[in-house]
Amino acid sequence: MLDEAHSVLRRDPVMADLIERHDPYVERDWDEYERLCITIINQQLSTASAAAVRERVFESLSGEVTPENVLNAEDEALRAAGLSESKVEYMRNAARAFRANDYTREGMAEYSNDEVVDRLTEIKGVGEWTARMYLLFVLEREDVLPLGDLAIRRAIEDLYGNGGELSRAEMRDIADQWRPYRSVATRYLWAEYESD
Repeated sequence: MLDEAHSVLRRDPVMADLIERHDPYVERDWDEYERLCITIINQQLSTASAAAVRERVFESLSGEVTPENVLNAEDEALRAAGLSESKVEYMRNAARAFRANDYTREGMAEYSNDEVVDRLTEIKGVGEWTARMYLLFVLEREDVLPLGDLAIRRAIEDLYGNGGELSRAEMRDIADQWRPYRSVATRYLWAEYESD
């Protein structure tokens, strides 16, 4: 899939340059629940802050980030690791949901992107941004464009608008040339944004 995606994305000279300069596919192979917890931790935090909190949270759970361990963890330990009270609640809501339903890649295979977002956002603490990150990083859907993400909007503005403000409609127009691999393009945009 990546070779095919690269051949489509390289038609855009800006994207061709990003492909040469970045490798956004080096992240650890997290399981579905771990990845959702990472996305909850990342909500409204800078990349560096989120990484530090994630490391401490995972450490406090002895590296075993499972629904059972999160539900059994002491509030104080999770708070001391840097989670807000609401994020502790959100991770626990997700844990209960994962125990009751199948949110794995296989379990969600029959659902459209919109249906996945609808199902995930039923979990208190999982909003549309978090659900779209799940589509991208867990379910690895190929054509997701998360314009709700500030880093993605800033990267598009920097690369395609000379740093000037672009409307979401303009951003969608720019991203049309990346179809049906907007998810892959998104990973390169993040890599570029985080490299500054």
